[in-house]
Amino acid sequence: MAHTPVITPELYNAPFMRACRREPTPYTPVWLMRQAGRYMPEYRRIREQVSFLDLCKRPELSAEVTVMAVDRLGVDAAIIFADILLILEPMGMELEFAAGDGPVLHNPVRSATDVNRLNANPEVEISLGYVLEAIRCTRAALRPDVPLIGFAGAPFTLASYMIEGGGSRNYVHTKTLMYSDAGAWHALMTQLCRHLARYLNAQIAAGAQAVQLFDSWVGNLSPADYRTFVLPHTQALIAQITPDVPVIHFGTGTNALLELMRDAGGNVIGVDFRVELDAAWRRLGAVAIQGNLDPCVLYAERPYIRQRVKRIVDQAQNRPGHIFNLGHGILPTTPMDNVIALVEDVHEMSARS
Repeated sequence: MAHTPVITPELYNAPFMRACRREPTPYTPVWLMRQAGRYMPEYRRIREQVSFLDLCKRPELSAEVTVMAVDRLGVDAAIIFADILLILEPMGMELEFAAGDGPVLHNPVRSATDVNRLNANPEVEISLGYVLEAIRCTRAALRPDVPLIGFAGAPFTLASYMIEGGGSRNYVHTKTLMYSDAGAWHALMTQLCRHLARYLNAQIAAGAQAVQLFDSWVGNLSPADYRTFVLPHTQALIAQITPDVPVIHFGTGTNALLELMRDAGGNVIGVDFRVELDAAWRRLGAVAIQGNLDPCVLYAERPYIRQRVKRIVDQAQNRPGHIFNLGHGILPTTPMDNVIALVEDVHEMSARS
């Protein structure tokens, strides 16, 4: 069920929110995926005390690292510290973040029988109440003019994690289910969309001003498969999100899918670093765009970082609706000073006279 969010004039007119609506801004707003993460000494100190999953499940700590990143970097939006896979636990998936191996799901979904055994009513407002409480704590602690972004994994990426049981190179199990039992695939995607809509709307009700869908793995599909197996579900999900709340629709490796992703929905299309920003905008037309510096550029010397930032700012051509971001998340060994410098460079180079 959609909830009507309460938004103050300060938040409504924040540069990030204006860019989501394709309105003019005094400079290009910037935030960074994984802006609270292991590259920050303060974050590492906290992680020495608690596991990643514990950090996600302790609202006061989640809020602390979320706000800390905004204060240290000077970015124009916060994104709640959480993980896209948290919603899978209340659905009945056995989730573990194994040291060095990333997330593991110990009971993968490989058949219609497995789909049927999932919890059909995970009551996300209760089971993921710790995320909602973290949003409330974060909203209370943030400056009143800094928007807060909620998020979730997109249905395809979550389904792939559930089916593969973790990371994958070829998505053999995912595509096998898609191609051999379309009924089971669509049933799983429909169930995910129902839960995700409730979850995202609950995040909005708790105090998020915008939401992002992470479709991190969808670039492994052909356009024809995206059109058949993904687009109707993502479209249905986005249509259920609270009206007038900006939706950022992001994927990686999606150069071949950009127009289809636009058709699936979202006020802002996030593009990765494998496509030039101006080329993506020509293809997408009248939408806002988020992106798209290669995260590895942040390992370079400061003059080169400035050069690459300028190229993206120039490609945007002062069009309303550009949100500067990386083409994917900040890498764990990125020099902190370079991240701070990046934000300063974006603001300086994009300042409108």
